[in-house]
Amino acid sequence: MTSAVLRSWEFRPIIIIPILLMGVLYTIGWLRLRRLGRFHARRPHLAAWWRLPVYWLGLVLIALSLLSPIDTMAGLLFSMHMVQHLLLAMLAPPLLMAANPMPVIMWGLPGKTRRPIGAVLFNRQSAIRPIVTKITQPGIMLFVYIIFLWGWHDSSMYNAALRSDLVHDIEHTTFFITAMLLWWHITGAGPRFHKRLGYLGRAALAIAAIPATMIAGVAIAFASTPIYTFYESVPRLWGISVMTDQQLGGAIMWIPGSMMFLLAGLVLIGSWLVVEERKPHVYLDTLLQQEDKGAY
Repeated sequence: MTSAVLRSWEFRPIIIIPILLMGVLYTIGWLRLRRLGRFHARRPHLAAWWRLPVYWLGLVLIALSLLSPIDTMAGLLFSMHMVQHLLLAMLAPPLLMAANPMPVIMWGLPGKTRRPIGAVLFNRQSAIRPIVTKITQPGIMLFVYIIFLWGWHDSSMYNAALRSDLVHDIEHTTFFITAMLLWWHITGAGPRFHKRLGYLGRAALAIAAIPATMIAGVAIAFASTPIYTFYESVPRLWGISVMTDQQLGGAIMWIPGSMMFLLAGLVLIGSWLVVEERKPHVYLDTLLQQEDKGAY
């Protein structure tokens, strides 16, 4: 059985086509920005060399989570299902959003398509923009992320997702979208519908997400009875018991699941400290320049 599971790669055009399309559009946009010396000189960070591999790494993680044997094993082991969720909702989204995908993908679109989309997304007079701005506030996105995270890990919802491919796809889609929207604020990626949070504000948002995964992970890891009864009715892969599997899955959600938010918070705090450290030097340099001018 193990050999069959490890060979169980899936061919799902509904997943493969969007991944390839987003990858191609991003790559075209990135190459255009690299070639546009005028724009590149003004906004070099949009076409920084590291953004392209980081973006593709995020896409590869999505493909691995949904098309590789991980997806098959997720139906047999709770711990592998947590690995799948880790890739899909806690690793891929920060990588994708760190690459600032929307502006780059816009440059990957044909001009005739780019203009109307840009008018909707970037024009402050757009009728859609105020609605999107209101419903995607950072606090709201954090709340929605937690609701979906906890809601889908309710035993009845979780078992329903495992018994129905449609419900399972909805679960993965909502995990991914809510995580992307939350990381949109944490990374400060475009488009900028809201007043951009400073380093400390974004760090606070990332750290505020940690208790959600920690509480859920601890509750699952230390449960005294099986929570997800579906796994009692499937073959036990590698002889791992239901309770051991559940404890391992809870630990995966608890520790690695919280790590990305903690890491993001620490990086943002470090960036804030670097900026703050430079401020006195800039002020001192200005004073010295003024004194030099006065001396002459």
